[in-house]
Amino acid sequence: MRVMTRTPHDQFSKQYLEELLTPLGQVTIGKEVPGEARQVDVFFAPTSQSAANWEPLGLLGRFAATTCLLEPFRNQPSPTEA
Repeated sequence: MRVMTRTPHDQFSKQYLEELLTPLGQVTIGKEVPGEARQVDVFFAPTSQSAANWEPLGLLGRFAATTCLLEPFRNQPSPTEA
């Protein structure tokens, strides 16, 4: 599912995480949080427990070893920040 956003950096970060994590489990973009009037950017639930699959992703792979919520920073970094 693709969610439209007002900022290109925000959309890019969601799509990037979706591409990286889809081979490892279920990725949901813009998942509604029960009891809140909000959505999380990326909800991830792994389907495999093989740590070897996650190692190439480094720190992201360590996060993805369990079900997690990911909220990429939504503002595009300035040239000096990048």
